[in-house]
Amino acid sequence: MASKPITAVIIGAGHRSMCYARHALRHPDEFKIVAVADPNPHRRASAAKIHDIPADMCFETAEELASRPKFADAAINGTMDRLHIPTSLPLLKAGYHLLLEKPIAPSAADVLLLQETAQKYGRTVMICHVLRYAPFYAAIRQRVADGEIGDLVSVQTQENVSYHHMAVGFIRGKWRIEDESNSMLMAKCCHDTDLIAWMKSGITPKKVASFGSLMQFKPENAPEGSGKRCLVDCKIEETCPYSAKKNYIEQGLWGMYAWESVEHLNLDTEGKLESLRTDNPFGRCVWQCDNDVVDHQAVIVEFEDGSTATHNMVGGTSRPGRWIHLIGTTGEIQGDIRDGFFVVRHMDARAGHEYSEEKIDVTGSEDGHGGGDGRLAADFAHIMAGKEHSISTTSLEDSVYGHLIGFTADDSRRQGRVIEIKT
Repeated sequence: MASKPITAVIIGAGHRSMCYARHALRHPDEFKIVAVADPNPHRRASAAKIHDIPADMCFETAEELASRPKFADAAINGTMDRLHIPTSLPLLKAGYHLLLEKPIAPSAADVLLLQETAQKYGRTVMICHVLRYAPFYAAIRQRVADGEIGDLVSVQTQENVSYHHMAVGFIRGKWRIEDESNSMLMAKCCHDTDLIAWMKSGITPKKVASFGSLMQFKPENAPEGSGKRCLVDCKIEETCPYSAKKNYIEQGLWGMYAWESVEHLNLDTEGKLESLRTDNPFGRCVWQCDNDVVDHQAVIVEFEDGSTATHNMVGGTSRPGRWIHLIGTTGEIQGDIRDGFFVVRHMDARAGHEYSEEKIDVTGSEDGHGGGDGRLAADFAHIMAGKEHSISTTSLEDSVYGHLIGFTADDSRRQGRVIEIKT
């Protein structure tokens, strides 16, 4: 047991880092934020105010922070995908353990470089696969580990990305261009490929095939009457579900993204509307953006024991959700995380029966990702304090297979062939 709180620094004071750092506010006896690095002065100042960080502990870059003699136990790295490796390596070399936002990096080579560096310097690296910590998935994994449905024969997962989430993240937003961030599969569904690998408990994935494309959200599919910007020249804005006004003003969704460029101005509603009319990228028509990531993709995986897994990602759905269906040699587990329960079924060959079914109620919390966000931050603090790992602990070594599935799936989609995973 630690006699004093674990100390940590924030690298990239965006939505995800600040979410995990909240553990310090809830449990100051366990965790304390002592510094922040972010090139955005508004975000630096905001993080400093929230966590009472002195001015001399506010840095513009991770490199500047890492150049100081080590002054904290760990770092929370929530920078954008392509900044993970260049910001993490100096921190590992400087002596910091790491809580790193997913996906780890944009390539398998970078993932393995991070793993090699962490091993060389003896650092603990946890990856923010928060869905492992959601009570829904943690309870399912425990039942699989307990052998309740035998050996897994088939793992089936699906993510339906809602129309408003698709628009804000992958059409108008930060993850719309693959070369600037990551593929959509890795940016959105590395959670799911990680869950698949986790459910298989270290059994090596061997082959992957994948298909997908940008099918819907491109200029040639723009509806008649649409324009370039929702609130400037669009004749169908009042009925369009992708209306920026509807999504970000009337529905009040995704404010952390939609108002990022003007967050320092504290605008009222009219000010926000004016930003959508002018240069705010989230005011663009979803059929007239510069996005190039896929809007749907299917993945098939074969494991070394002969079992298989599938994952389907579909963007632009009416109802968001993630569902899972595990079929084992003696039973099955099926559920949708949004429903708050899953069912466990077993064969029942008695006369008048076919199978038994048990409903397991699982509730999350007000934290995001089905209650996983807060639980992940708590687990990281506990591990830093020398406590036992939980069943959900997302070590770097345990996260590699899920990432390799995703990278290989994208290679398969581009090349149009089945590809063997190289480990």
